[in-house]
Amino acid sequence: MDPHEVSSPRNLSSSHQSQSRHPSSSLSLTLTPQSNLLRSLYVNSVLRQSPYPNPHAISNTAGNQPSDTKPVGSGRKHSISRANGSAQPRWDVNIVTTPPTHSQTPTPYSSGLTPAVSHLRPHCLARHRLRLWKPLHPRTSLDSQGRPLGLSPADLERIEDVITHAWAESTRELYGSGLLVFHVFCDNKSIPEDQRAPASSLLTSSFVSTIAGAYAGRTISKYLYGVRAWHILHGLEWSLNEPEMEALLKAASTLAPTSSKRKKRQPYTIAFISSLRDHLIPDNPLDAAVYACLTTTFYTAARVGEFTVRRLDAFDPTIHVKPSDKRQDQDRNGLTTTTFHLPRTKSSLDGEDVYWARQDGPTDPEAAWAKHQEVNQPPADGHLFAYRFKEGYRPMTKTKFLERLRAAAREAGLEPLQGHGIRIGSTLEYLLRGLPFDVVKAKGRWASDAFTLYLRKHAQIMAPYMQATPLIHDAFVRYTMPPVR
Repeated sequence: MDPHEVSSPRNLSSSHQSQSRHPSSSLSLTLTPQSNLLRSLYVNSVLRQSPYPNPHAISNTAGNQPSDTKPVGSGRKHSISRANGSAQPRWDVNIVTTPPTHSQTPTPYSSGLTPAVSHLRPHCLARHRLRLWKPLHPRTSLDSQGRPLGLSPADLERIEDVITHAWAESTRELYGSGLLVFHVFCDNKSIPEDQRAPASSLLTSSFVSTIAGAYAGRTISKYLYGVRAWHILHGLEWSLNEPEMEALLKAASTLAPTSSKRKKRQPYTIAFISSLRDHLIPDNPLDAAVYACLTTTFYTAARVGEFTVRRLDAFDPTIHVKPSDKRQDQDRNGLTTTTFHLPRTKSSLDGEDVYWARQDGPTDPEAAWAKHQEVNQPPADGHLFAYRFKEGYRPMTKTKFLERLRAAAREAGLEPLQGHGIRIGSTLEYLLRGLPFDVVKAKGRWASDAFTLYLRKHAQIMAPYMQATPLIHDAFVRYTMPPVR
């Protein structure tokens, strides 16, 4: 045999079978040492790369014969082999969903926002309305010309499973509130079911016009986008075009009542946090966790929702931060920072890192964390700021966190501040320390121009840049002015 012939799987397979049936075959005597070496190397290479455990399976496949041998890795759902040796596509991967449970009892509808009874709209939590409230004519397996596509009910259900993940749970909750207002509006106007979905541009324009002046502009925007999301989720055509939507929402914002406008968010300061600390009990499990959460959120310039959970039953280790997500980092100069990996954030499904360094004084996050560890010893796979409660642990909810801070502020004779004031205060604190604008923007993960709002509204930040110091002035202009084109 020519040594080059061993590069053919068919020749290799037949020669292997021939030798296995006739060990004393003259064929093996004609092989040179070089061809034996090549053959041995090739066999080892094929066996390592092949999904089959032995050369006999290779010969069966080469001859297009069905094999009963189970391929390596066939335990994976997307690697099921067919009779001809090909694998099924890697499709229909399991999707994690959070269907409503019987234990999640919705509260009664508020006065004036009670929809008419309908089997299409069961009483459920706001975050489930997008999915559970059905249009009269939901998505079908027919194409645009009415011809069947052969899709099963499970295929249609999977479409909704996938699209639902386009919106965060908090967004679905806001959209659910808007969907309720929309259907109450339709009830009051006696709009029949088949005209509610798909809704005409006239109907949606009337909806926005009717509630304009009664809600804040941002609220109306969420409500309208909620109705649109409901159409998208259930495969319905959305007829209101973008220019119309933009004009309606701009008008709704202009007409928003004064009472709906939020009061100016005051920033948390070092002095304010220190005052709160004086009215928290260090050895109390809840208070120790609250103060650690406050100082960590402040010095990482994070959002409150990134270090808390929405509800007691909402903790998810794949989404929420845990003690195991905390680590120590050190640079070449020996400077140490504590880093927290947030598994998922509003702007990144892959998560982001936030960090703080040890501080002087009573607001030191390192000392607050150490006290939390001493008092609560949160489990490594539990919530980062879980605190002892009875015989177990409770994750730190945003409601409980802010509630305890408000109580401490009142005890200190201070006006309670809003939760977003923590991130605002952190931004101001780092700017007042002289950190460059772009560094603070990166640390706070500000992705929009909202960051520059603090440059305009706080004179103490502007002061150094209004003096006769050219270098500082140039830095300010370089940051705030658009680039030369």
